[in-house]
Amino acid sequence: RLQKLKDMFMSKFGSAPKFYVRAPGRVNLIGEHIDYCGYAVLPMAIEQDILIAVEPVKTEVVQLANTNSLYLDFSTSVNNIQINKTKPQWHNYFLCGLKGIQEHFGLNNPTGMNCLLDGTIPPSSGLSSSSALVCCAGLVTLRANGKTLSKVELAEICTKSERYIGTEGGGMDQSISFLAEEGTAKLIEFSPLRATDVRLPSGAAFVIANSCVEMNKAATSHYNIRVMECRLATKLLSKSKGLDWKKMLRLHDVQSKLGVSLEEMLTIVEEVLHPEPYSTEEICKCLGISLEELRSQILSQNTQDVSTFKLHQRAKHVYSEAARVLEFKKICSEAPANAIQLLGELMNQSYISCREMYECSCPELDRLVDICLQFGAIGSRLTGAGWGGCTVSMVPTDKLNTFLKNVKQAYYQTDVQRLPLENNSLFATKPGRGALVFVEA
Repeated sequence: RLQKLKDMFMSKFGSAPKFYVRAPGRVNLIGEHIDYCGYAVLPMAIEQDILIAVEPVKTEVVQLANTNSLYLDFSTSVNNIQINKTKPQWHNYFLCGLKGIQEHFGLNNPTGMNCLLDGTIPPSSGLSSSSALVCCAGLVTLRANGKTLSKVELAEICTKSERYIGTEGGGMDQSISFLAEEGTAKLIEFSPLRATDVRLPSGAAFVIANSCVEMNKAATSHYNIRVMECRLATKLLSKSKGLDWKKMLRLHDVQSKLGVSLEEMLTIVEEVLHPEPYSTEEICKCLGISLEELRSQILSQNTQDVSTFKLHQRAKHVYSEAARVLEFKKICSEAPANAIQLLGELMNQSYISCREMYECSCPELDRLVDICLQFGAIGSRLTGAGWGGCTVSMVPTDKLNTFLKNVKQAYYQTDVQRLPLENNSLFATKPGRGALVFVEA
């Protein structure tokens, strides 16, 4: 694949690349939509990745090309990076990583470069192709400009810089992209960012199945509405407990300030928040602020016009999901005889909560999870933001081949649109390694 990329690079730019950068996609085994609330998550890197061939050049221009002809070439001056939030096109994700590194170092005259990108992560599938591209671009810019950073610093810069495109993400994707190691999943904790190895049980395979419904986080407001609902729930819970709610941003902040367990937080949610949706008027009344203050001080740009928010359901999902992550890690560490069964139950509970409390599933994902469970998965859930994208299922290794065959028949071969996509849509994966730089010998 490197040789093929090098040949294409030479025919495109008329010279050879000086180095290559690779960043993997990821699958989140458990802990959905809680990283931006401050809670630990449990992802692993997958073998699919973004690979970029790079040649630093003397001009002030970045030229971007893609091996996939669906993605158009793009070039821009390195001194005038404009990121278009209204159209999340592929090159804008590259520009996020580029801009993040430039700003971090205050580079006045950054190096121009020619870049050719090749990707094997299915796009908009919830396997983090966009974050892998941001991370890859960050590492490309770092290397081309002769700078160095630790993996943790890189992950934190790339998390911030992806927000240039308008996604209020929490940092899981960028962290696993840099901190992943072959053969192990990671418990990723935030503030400060750290990663702990989690050994997965040996008798099970993790299988990714793409629903073939594309979901682009930056192009829809669903995702950012959930972030805001969690932020608003934080404010209301804080206020009810006499905390300084103006300073509280994440549901984790409430728990740590109160010094209580996740179980106790779930009880507080039941006491304080009602299950009916909250109108903006009611939120303003609870917090004693005007609609203008709510919009300018709390809500993000693309959630200004939302009129109702579900706070009880979202907070309930976050606190229960955070507890499931810790339980998942504990089972992996203690490795009881029925570990696979117990982990499968946690994945199933996570999925039900995503579907019912967080409402981030869709009919195709529901169908796919049903099919996976029917054909032998011990646990199955959506992974990534949801509203499309992929499921991840835990399947006993001895049932893997029949499982793959049956899921192919039941989900992909019954649908004309999915049929041509089946080969790249269903695969078992092992924990892969993190981002890397290869230099031409």
